[in-house]
Amino acid sequence: MAPREVALTPHPAGYDEDLRLALEDLLLDRWLSTKALLANTPTWALRTSRSQVLAASAAKGDAIAAWCAEEPQDANAIMMRARVMTHQVLASHRNTADRHTLLPKLRAARAACEEAANRWPADPVPWVCLLALAQLDVDPRQWHSVDHWANPPEAMLPRGPWPLLWQVDRRDRQNREAYHRMLQCLQTRGNGAVDFTRWVASQTGPGSVLLNLPLYAWVEDYRQRTQSRQLASRLGFWTDEQVRYYVELARDGWFSYVTDMSTCSLLDLNYLAYTLTACGLPGAGEVFTAIGPFATPAPWQHVSEGQWWQEDFLQARAYAMKNER
Repeated sequence: MAPREVALTPHPAGYDEDLRLALEDLLLDRWLSTKALLANTPTWALRTSRSQVLAASAAKGDAIAAWCAEEPQDANAIMMRARVMTHQVLASHRNTADRHTLLPKLRAARAACEEAANRWPADPVPWVCLLALAQLDVDPRQWHSVDHWANPPEAMLPRGPWPLLWQVDRRDRQNREAYHRMLQCLQTRGNGAVDFTRWVASQTGPGSVLLNLPLYAWVEDYRQRTQSRQLASRLGFWTDEQVRYYVELARDGWFSYVTDMSTCSLLDLNYLAYTLTACGLPGAGEVFTAIGPFATPAPWQHVSEGQWWQEDFLQARAYAMKNER
């Protein structure tokens, strides 16, 4: 079957079959597959990404609570409890839970993260969770934590939870999720998101996954401008030299260095495919081939003008494949 004809079968595990099996067991409130998966995860980066996907599924059931009850000293169980609680707090926040409902859950999640960090000090994941929770601290007049409002390393950047980011960096330098959580925090506060991503891109070298970070900032900037009717021209936005520079940087500085596409974040691939097609730049066909059937709702649903984001994905893929044969 030609790549352009591949049907869409979105799944959070993507090409990771071991993760897929663990997710299926979590749906049945079984945790042994999750335990085995985490015990055999060889890198911090993969541990971070797998635990994030596992938590999103586990948050719907009681598997992790059962695991912690059965093995209360297991470092992976304690970490997953922090992961699940963090996911639940952020979900409540997105669903506009009132402050009185949210604050006790937030305190409990932070306590769980601190317990996980103490249980396994080398693990970056609890600090990634604390960084994710920092985006709920949005009012500088009421500092919930000094770490959330620390001064930046560069004058052009805003105050933010930099100490938490450095804690992750000490354990897993340039951890992908940590920098995305930092970006989300700045986006929530409405200050310095694009500058942050450009600064990160300037600090990293060829092959770094963080070269994709500016794409997320540009897509969100485009979404907000479109929603508020402040965008004069869609074409003008995506043909801007600065935007095109960072899209080309992600293509040539990251994607061209990847040797095993199955290890890539599906979100990164989808953001790169979208921005390449939006900018009218070559190379999108190869990215769509790497995506295969695993389209992700973001960024397509954020920028879609129609009812079905899948249609936008399929149209962009068909156009890219036709023009790059």
